[in-house]
Amino acid sequence: MLGEAKRLVVKVGSALLVGEDGAIDQPWLAALCEDVARHRRAGREVILVTSGAIAVGRRPLGLKPGPLRLDEKQAAAATGQIRLAHAYQQELARHDIACAQILVTIDDTENRRRFLNARNTLETLLRLGAVPVINENDTVATQEIRFGDNDRLAARVAQMIGADTLVLLSDIDGLYTADPRKDPEARFISEVRDLTADIEAMAGDPTSAVGTGGMVTKLQAAKIALGAGCRMAIAPGKLLHPLRAMESGRCTWFHPRQTPQTARKSWIAGSIKPQGRLTVDRGAAAALAKGGSLLPAGITEIDGQFQKGDAVTVLGPDGRDLARGLAAYGAEEARRLKGRKSGDFEDLLGYRGPDEMIHRDDLVLTA
Repeated sequence: MLGEAKRLVVKVGSALLVGEDGAIDQPWLAALCEDVARHRRAGREVILVTSGAIAVGRRPLGLKPGPLRLDEKQAAAATGQIRLAHAYQQELARHDIACAQILVTIDDTENRRRFLNARNTLETLLRLGAVPVINENDTVATQEIRFGDNDRLAARVAQMIGADTLVLLSDIDGLYTADPRKDPEARFISEVRDLTADIEAMAGDPTSAVGTGGMVTKLQAAKIALGAGCRMAIAPGKLLHPLRAMESGRCTWFHPRQTPQTARKSWIAGSIKPQGRLTVDRGAAAALAKGGSLLPAGITEIDGQFQKGDAVTVLGPDGRDLARGLAAYGAEEARRLKGRKSGDFEDLLGYRGPDEMIHRDDLVLTA
């Protein structure tokens, strides 16, 4: 099933990456990066979501084992993140793969402007052949806004970029009817097609001494991923070459009912209240009907006060409702670009932004 992936997000937990001595397990990381390189050669885009910054940063600061205060966690993250990023960069460079570090908070996935900016950055990095390495920005996150675990962060990233496959590498080989470390009668579940209350009840509390995630957060991640049309796997990560081991080893697959694109289009069509209206000419209306993006050159009128990332309604020259989509520019900038070609954008705005007012991936036809 992993071989069917086109855009793959892999979550790496602290307990896999960092030893009890607080040092990065270099042989394990090297094997993982070999797996990543193998998938890249097969034509797949790969994004890594990693934990471990706090665990790696404790020892250099002399922080003893045990619970840390929030400020100590932030200090450890600041120290550990640079070591973590360097380790990934070093191992991926052995395969001539560029590595890019991105730090996010939950607010970056909730705020529409930041969401679009983060997504555009990730799309560009993937297009340029880099492997983004993402972690929660523990140095600035507070208890109120932080994800608290990277299982859900990985699912949010998969949702953000329209990934079709998410793999949570874990210290357990999948979902069981109960905790197999406590219940010898626990049965392994290889596939989940519906997240029922019974399935959710199978989750236990977080148990790792190094990581913060557990089966509860993995099922929460599954909800996010499946809602975005992304399949998800919980797979054992302790072995060397964990992605290769998935091909013949045991893991639990969660199956969505729709594709990422279908899920995104459904969300745009039915879950967002439009903040403005764009009227287009006949040429633009025809292009939209054929599956094209909306370019500023085809816009004749703009109504409302909307921000970048807000939903807007697209009207035809006769006033008929044609589509709904997410605007790549706010209302004031849109008015400057109305009727103009992309070559004029930099002179009009002072910077060169997207060529499209609404990209086809962010647009749903309603007529």
